[in-house]
Amino acid sequence: MISIPSGRVWIATGHTDMRRGMQGLALLIQESFKRDPHAGDLFVFRRRRGDLVKILWHDGLGMSLYAKRLDRGKFIWPSASGGVLSISAAQMAYMLEGIDWRNPQQTWRPQSAG
Repeated sequence: MISIPSGRVWIATGHTDMRRGMQGLALLIQESFKRDPHAGDLFVFRRRRGDLVKILWHDGLGMSLYAKRLDRGKFIWPSASGGVLSISAAQMAYMLEGIDWRNPQQTWRPQSAG
């Protein structure tokens, strides 16, 4: 898990060209979303098919780019396009596990011990 000392998690709504690397994604954050890519926030991008995400993060010392591809299924993504949406670190953890982070369902719990 990526530790988030002070930053927020931002989802880039819509889809992103996954041929972009660190510099291309940082430029997209700065110019299109009007955010500072070096502020310590996490920025999450998804490709059109929905099975790959990239996370860009600057930890104060350097830029990191993480990627995750699902073998089956797709990442749940907001339907809006052309902007960014802030989510919590817990919601991002759900999303990276392939769980619907917008409305996670709690597993069954027993009602009594005996």
